[in-house]
This record gives sequence, C-alpha cells and structure tokens, in this order.
Amino acid sequence: MSVSASALAAKKCTACEGGTPPFTPEQIAAHLPAVPEWALSECGKWIRRKYKFKDFVSAMAFLNRVTELAEADDHHPDLHLTGYRHVLLELSTHAIGGLSANDFILAAKIDALS
Repeated sequence: MSVSASALAAKKCTACEGGTPPFTPEQIAAHLPAVPEWALSECGKWIRRKYKFKDFVSAMAFLNRVTELAEADDHHPDLHLTGYRHVLLELSTHAIGGLSANDFILAAKIDALS
C-alpha cells in the first residue's frame, strides 16, 4: 500500500532507537512514490535529491529553510552545497543504519518548500 506526500507531510518525525529495524524493501517501495524527486541509493540505505538554484543567495536561503524544518522535526539531512548554487540533500536514519518513516516524512516536507 503506497503512502501519499500529504499524509507524510502531516506527520512529525519520531525518535528512532538503535533497536528499531530499518525499512524493508517493501516499505521503501510503498513510500518512495510519495516523494518522486528523491532517488534511492543502490544500497537502499538513503534517499537523495538534487537542486539547482539561480544563485548562491537562493541556494543558501533554501538550505536555511531546510535547516529550520529539520531542526523542528529533530531529523537532520546531510546538506551539500557545491558550485555555489547546486544543492544535494541526503536522508537516512543514522541511528538504525538505513531508512525509516522519518526520512520520507522530512523529504515530503522539504518537497513542500520548493
């Protein structure tokens, strides 16, 4: 059963403990269509999305909005800024060594920003 982007964005991330299992391939397949701009890594342990902005200021403004959103949900992506206007975001739940609902929740919320 697939999940919708609006249903994900309406949720809040919850703390994952080390004993929480990462998502199975079936769970990932059910959640990935809700965030179609995000690509699954070959190892299946993270998702990523690339952005290109018109200039450095726009890229930094977006990163600052992502930072505020991530801090509010207490789930933090890896943020990369290269070439002054290229942004790469990567999401994974480090505590469990793979993907969780939190990654898809935050991805849906980030998608709503752009």
